[in-house]
Amino acid sequence: MQEQRSVRVWFYWVILLSLFIHLTAGAQSQEDERDAARQLADSAVQNAQSSNATIDTSPLTELGDEYTNSIQLLQNRFRVDYNVKEITMVFFREYGSAPVVLVRPDGSKLFQGRVDEEKVQWYDADTFDMITIKDPVPGPWQAVGQVLPESRVMVLSNVELHAEPLPNVLFAGEILKSTAYLTNNGKPIENKQFRDVVDLEIEFKSTNNPNYGNFGTNDQRIATFKDDGRGMDERPGDGVFTGQFNLKIPAGEWKPIFRVSTPMYTREQIGELIVLHENPVSIDVEMDGGGEGYHKIIIDVDRELVDIESLLVDGKVKFPNSDMQNFSLTEGGVDPREHLIVAYEEGIFRVKLTAYGTTMDGRDFILDVPEYSFVAEGPAEPEVEDPLINGKDPIVDGSAPSITQPEVPQDDMQPNSVEDEMDDGTLTLILVAVNGSIVLIGVIAAAVIIIMRKKASAPKQANSTAKPSGETTDADLTMESEPKGFKKLLGLFKKREKAEKE
Repeated sequence: MQEQRSVRVWFYWVILLSLFIHLTAGAQSQEDERDAARQLADSAVQNAQSSNATIDTSPLTELGDEYTNSIQLLQNRFRVDYNVKEITMVFFREYGSAPVVLVRPDGSKLFQGRVDEEKVQWYDADTFDMITIKDPVPGPWQAVGQVLPESRVMVLSNVELHAEPLPNVLFAGEILKSTAYLTNNGKPIENKQFRDVVDLEIEFKSTNNPNYGNFGTNDQRIATFKDDGRGMDERPGDGVFTGQFNLKIPAGEWKPIFRVSTPMYTREQIGELIVLHENPVSIDVEMDGGGEGYHKIIIDVDRELVDIESLLVDGKVKFPNSDMQNFSLTEGGVDPREHLIVAYEEGIFRVKLTAYGTTMDGRDFILDVPEYSFVAEGPAEPEVEDPLINGKDPIVDGSAPSITQPEVPQDDMQPNSVEDEMDDGTLTLILVAVNGSIVLIGVIAAAVIIIMRKKASAPKQANSTAKPSGETTDADLTMESEPKGFKKLLGLFKKREKAEKE
């Protein structure tokens, strides 16, 4: 039993010793790997220079591989070549973070705001630091700060703007789109944050040629290129910058200048001379050309430069009373385009057009046509004869010429003279006399009827007295109990006659 226990103890000691040796070897292996990585990082440039197949002409080389740069203390390390006279570097960092700190090969540090301004220029923004150093110390450098992993350092050596060439035929007032991209030392820049560093624009400079209309004109900024996904830019941060031209400048000979500006320096590239043609769209008006109450607008183009059959027009009319009317002309053809405008009042009419067409060499264009205005009269009013002559009434002051009446026979004039002499009073008397005669005739007729009735009723009353008192005759049955109307009037006359007889 004791021998078995001793064997077990020795077995456990062998296991522990083997585990210790394995852990010690592993630690030594990791340390050796780190030393090898450091040696590899320090000798990266020498190995690159000794190999003709991997020559890098950049003045700055990022040190180490992915493994080395994954170690926190070795991030953002780079080497500056010994023959560099000046270097401009950009460090993109997190928004709002503090500026980076540069560590020289000897361990000394450069802080923003505490540098020798004769040798170091430092521009810091919310998202990047741009630093220019003259005669930098050769060797490995390091940037300490919240530098973005995907863009630790960028060296600006020769930034250029490569824009699409401008068309051979350009018009004053034309609106067009152009794209461009940037290169750094001949290589396209793919860094998305780089758009915050540079400004891209195109400027037209007059050649001051006295044979053109832009002689003596100031420089004109034509377009600014953006890579922000707004306006005509298709996608933000794709490295393709888009510029929108609006050539509202005088026609003539111009020299285009492509400019790249950074907080440290500006680079310019001069393009070939171009000739900007006059606006090819012409507008004219024909008063009452559409019949009574309508003006006719006639739109044509310079047919040596523009294909008339491709012309489309979108416009608006502003009337003298400030009313607005939109219209579109989409029919093709070789004839000028026409549009009728209602001429319901006088004043100034204003016409604004946007033209779409194709040049004779097949290029489509959009054109902002200058405003056209004209003064028109309102609809014709009927003439009214003025009764006054030189502000005086000829009838009142007696200056009117006497008009002789034609001779008329005496017999024909007499009735007219009688009618003329009859006034309103005479006419009234005649009417009263006629009405009075009618009333008098009516009264006489009523009196005659009463008298005749009276005479006719006298024998009947005598007979009625001879009848028995209780006997009722047919006459009594047919007579009304109370006379009405005309009978009642006759009854009143009868009562009056009886009273007179008594």
